[in-house]
Amino acid sequence: MNVLMVASECAPFVKTGGLADVVGALPAALARVDVDAQVLLPAYPPLFPLLPKGEEVARFDDLPGGPGRIVKVTAEGMTLLLLDAPQLFDRPGGLYVDENGRDWSDNHLRFGALSMAGARIAMGAIDGYQPDVLHAHDWQAALAPVYLRMAGRDTPRSVITIHNIAFQGRFGPQVLAQLHLKTDWFHPEGLEFHGDLSVLKGALMFSDRITTVSPTYAREILTPEFGMGLEGVLQARAGALSGVLNGIDTEAWDPATDSALAQTYDVRTLKRKTDNKTALRARLGLDPSSTGPLCCVVSRLTSQKGLDALLEAVPHLVQRGAQLAVLGTGQPELEQGFRDAAQAHPGQVAAHIGYDEALSHLFQAGSDAILIPSRFEPCGLTQLYGLRYGTLPVVARTGGLADTVIDANVAALVAKAATGFVFSDVTPAGIAQVIDRVVEAHADPKLWQGMQRAAMRHPVGWDSSAEAYRDLYTDLV
Repeated sequence: MNVLMVASECAPFVKTGGLADVVGALPAALARVDVDAQVLLPAYPPLFPLLPKGEEVARFDDLPGGPGRIVKVTAEGMTLLLLDAPQLFDRPGGLYVDENGRDWSDNHLRFGALSMAGARIAMGAIDGYQPDVLHAHDWQAALAPVYLRMAGRDTPRSVITIHNIAFQGRFGPQVLAQLHLKTDWFHPEGLEFHGDLSVLKGALMFSDRITTVSPTYAREILTPEFGMGLEGVLQARAGALSGVLNGIDTEAWDPATDSALAQTYDVRTLKRKTDNKTALRARLGLDPSSTGPLCCVVSRLTSQKGLDALLEAVPHLVQRGAQLAVLGTGQPELEQGFRDAAQAHPGQVAAHIGYDEALSHLFQAGSDAILIPSRFEPCGLTQLYGLRYGTLPVVARTGGLADTVIDANVAALVAKAATGFVFSDVTPAGIAQVIDRVVEAHADPKLWQGMQRAAMRHPVGWDSSAEAYRDLYTDLV
């Protein structure tokens, strides 16, 4: 079976978050269940070195925003179809924002072009290649199923995966003509959303199937609390909606072979993990004599992640003898807040504002626990990395966090099944309470090590999820 994936980012080539990790890992997992997945991706500057190594397989002169060509290339074990349109993608700054952090003003054209190219490839624009399913990821690819439906094509079938419904691709109605969209589709039962064009809503209306990245999040987005205004659309299409839990690349994230670590280890050599704690403390200037748990945060620093509440709970965490190491970027006030916390609690709190992929691996290996107090979390990957590395996740009871972490309650501890700590109250007081539980559990080495081993044995790979996607594709075609 042939599947064309359309996405705006893909690890290890270009990445801003978990979407890239998913798109980068899923094709290899699908290959193991006899699904050939090729990835259509914008040719951003980091991908320019690949263009001369590939073959031009299609050219389009009338995409939104101008012409583009498709270059097919194999890299990192994946087949990539790169949309080479320099007027849209050859620019400094980020994938979605300029050097000042503002959205590119032509994002509708940039990702409209990606979506239209995807729809045309799905309809046979590349000689000898006919996808059975077009699988679009998030709003940046969400017009691809709309363009397919506009063309009146029954095949290939289409799937939209919502990685985070908070990002919807909303633009004024004046862009309809620029995107070659039918104006008579601009109404509440079509593309219109409170007077604007909602790109994601279009995909929710016109895709054959809708998936999201965990079963719990699939239920949550049917409610006003989590649906971000689209809950009515999703309720109307509930029969087409399902949740397929994300996995992680267990080769890239393997403490037994990870070159970013000070010392590799596995579930049988767990004592070696402490060498990474020593290295991380030395790297960050944390007190090496502290006997409490070293907790880490590896995240975008935003209120969605509950990090404003965690920041207020830092004094309690320090008072209980724990340490905190933070890695990430995000809202300026939170970046400064964690810098200030590190200054106020030298040796106990450290903040590395920025992102460093190798350092994120050492954070996972060197910490005792990873804190993820998100107010909503479609799936989350950092808790899966934590499980893999025996770094116990401390998570809010929401979305994929609730689906992947087994709370250290009495029953789970008796059954030796607990893999972390789950709590519901994302407030400074609620976080303080769960930190108390972490500190108390860490003080019992036998209990803590038992939880670590349970965490490391918990399946976090893509195998079962790849089978679920294969079954979904098969059902469609």
